[in-house]
Amino acid sequence: MKKNIFRISILNSIIISYVIGLFLVIGWTVISAISSIVEYGQVRDIAAGIVAIPLWGGFVAALFIYPIVLAVYQLVMLILETDRIMSKTGVGFDQIVIWYGFILEGLYIAVVKDATGSDWSEVLTNSETHTPIFTGAGLTICVLCFIGLIGYYYLRICSLKKIPPLLAVFSISAMYIWLVVIVIFTVQVFGSGGMVGRYSDLYLLIYPFCIACIIVRTILCKVREWNELEMERGKIQNNVILNFLDKILSNSRLWPIYALVLMLPLLGIIIAILLLFGQAPDSVIKAWTETADWRLSLKEAPQNIYYDEHYLCTVAAGGHKKIVKPIRKGVRHGHEVIVNRQLCVANAFEQILEEKTPHFHKLVRGVYDRYGFPVARLIKSKWIADIIYIMMKPLEWIFLMVIYMCDVHPENRIATQYMGKK
Repeated sequence: MKKNIFRISILNSIIISYVIGLFLVIGWTVISAISSIVEYGQVRDIAAGIVAIPLWGGFVAALFIYPIVLAVYQLVMLILETDRIMSKTGVGFDQIVIWYGFILEGLYIAVVKDATGSDWSEVLTNSETHTPIFTGAGLTICVLCFIGLIGYYYLRICSLKKIPPLLAVFSISAMYIWLVVIVIFTVQVFGSGGMVGRYSDLYLLIYPFCIACIIVRTILCKVREWNELEMERGKIQNNVILNFLDKILSNSRLWPIYALVLMLPLLGIIIAILLLFGQAPDSVIKAWTETADWRLSLKEAPQNIYYDEHYLCTVAAGGHKKIVKPIRKGVRHGHEVIVNRQLCVANAFEQILEEKTPHFHKLVRGVYDRYGFPVARLIKSKWIADIIYIMMKPLEWIFLMVIYMCDVHPENRIATQYMGKK
């Protein structure tokens, strides 16, 4: 019976999130329609927007509303667990929070913060940021989180009838370490990196809050389960040492405190094992400090190179060096850009068009601005930039032919492109 109720509860959380997301999208659509003057040409766009409302409602619910609903559910379940109303329910919600929340957190860091997997010493482009976790210490962070997950699943899956008290305490210690890593990571990325302010970063607080609720609720559940067990202590009481240890561990209310004390020894054991795999003893600290662009960073990264993402030739210059062959740095609109020969040839050709046929140049520039911008925005990787560079080669040869036919010193014109006003 409890399982059926629990399945309905998960379904209810999804339905509640979708309904809220749907109402938000409908409200936004209505406000946008009222605030704009409805002309004949806009009716089709508004109709298309109305048709897409269910899809956008699901998108908003999945990314923004459902995490908040999960946080509310976790808080309610923690209150019920404190009041001893719940026992083993909520495990399914925990899995959604742990893994779905992890995915959303990664998406936020990658998309909003524009974080890459590059260490602080590498040169990035535009608004890209370096990795918030030093790659040389990444294994240590992964192991600490993995040990915490093992501790959580060990306590959740196994009954205390089959768990020695000391292992239960170590499992709680592992969960403490897991929570500390998540909190430090949140502090590292909160309010730093990317182009978005602190208010949007409040989104990052949902995950550590939910994980903290999960850990506290798991501890409360196991403490109460231990108190309800009838222990056979006949053999233990006959041994002085075992009897002393049993008196210490039998008080399950002190387990969280014992786990806090044993957290450092457990961390020391993990680090000692990681030494065998090449991890430095201070890798737990270096994971956060050997970075740039973030709150706990101690390194100063080299300045990012800027290239105009709205122009195909310039984007092509951001491809792999062996293919696009960058030759130097240049200046465009006051920003430092990467320049290759193809880019200089294309710009020199445009310059000749502007000088010889200004009206035709204006027409060509208008067409390119209209259709080139949307295509250029789709180029987000070096491999795509390489393809664009290769596709532009025939045009580059045509441009070069025109330059040599119209200019007395063609190579001088090409070489002086993007040199700046000075």
